[in-house]
Amino acid sequence: MLRYLPFLLVLALWIYAFIDCLNTPEEEVRHLPKVVWVIIVLLFGEVLIGPVAWLAAGKVRKGARDGSGGAPSERRRGNKQRWVAPDDNPDFLKSLKDETAPSGTSGEDESTMRDREADLRRREEELKRREDGPGDSTPPKP
Repeated sequence: MLRYLPFLLVLALWIYAFIDCLNTPEEEVRHLPKVVWVIIVLLFGEVLIGPVAWLAAGKVRKGARDGSGGAPSERRRGNKQRWVAPDDNPDFLKSLKDETAPSGTSGEDESTMRDREADLRRREEELKRREDGPGDSTPPKP
């Protein structure tokens, strides 16, 4: 079983490099066109030249950062907007304020509030009667 391990590792690297090459956007491919990189990975995969060349030189890696704080691909594509957390996004926070701002109460809202207040008063009176004791057996008001 152990004698198959090198073959399986080479095969895994070959498949990983091929799929990575196919899924990489064209603007992140370096030195050669994407189609040429796919051919190199496929043709030279068994001897590891193609996959290693792709992983070392063919793709812009996002982990490399410089003093500007952005990855090389972000510097190159300066028009791409960076992701901002919702609590740091002023547009999102403004939309929340607009949503929660009172937009004027309608007649239906006022009548609903009156009904709820009346129901609350009725329940409070009922609780007071229960607390006063069983001696007060006055019927509840409708």
